[in-house]
Amino acid sequence: MCGQTWAGTAASFVGMWAAMMVAMMLPSLAPTLWRYRLARGTLVGAGYFVVWTVLGLSIFALGAALAEAAMQMPAVARAVPVSSGMVVLLAGAFQFTAWKAHHLACCRQAPGRDLAFPANVGMAWRHGVRLGLHCCYSCAGLTAILLVMGVMDLRAMAIVTAAITAERLAPAGERVARAVGAVSVGAGLVLTARAVWLA
Repeated sequence: MCGQTWAGTAASFVGMWAAMMVAMMLPSLAPTLWRYRLARGTLVGAGYFVVWTVLGLSIFALGAALAEAAMQMPAVARAVPVSSGMVVLLAGAFQFTAWKAHHLACCRQAPGRDLAFPANVGMAWRHGVRLGLHCCYSCAGLTAILLVMGVMDLRAMAIVTAAITAERLAPAGERVARAVGAVSVGAGLVLTARAVWLA
């Protein structure tokens, strides 16, 4: 943006991203954190959100490169609507993969049930980082949908937050994930067809 440095723009984006991720992920993470003592729960949460913040930095770099390409190459800008529909379609298909199922199962594990409590501070931090990685992988499709539908769109944020929370906390989370996938595939087909029709 005019008058802004890359460092300043990146810092603004990452700050916004981190705040948004805390708001979106806490509903599904809170039951897990609640089972820890305060100090360990804080470290688990910190490790978890550090992973999401690093992801935000990566997304900023990719987004900046794509925005620059779209400004310099009209063909790239014209391809954005169709590409957005295809991203939603592929994100829906991702919900049916074994990769998704594996990482969702890891996200759904809770200490005291399938997982032991971290014994010390270092283990609590590492557990948070590991949980953050599993959840980033599990949420890859839903995150992609959020990015193409509008990171700051409150409706998109609410829908994605509800989907993430339901697939992690509902008794039949795997079925919820597949249902979300079916809806996303349908939405992706509609968005892609509309973009092609209007092109």
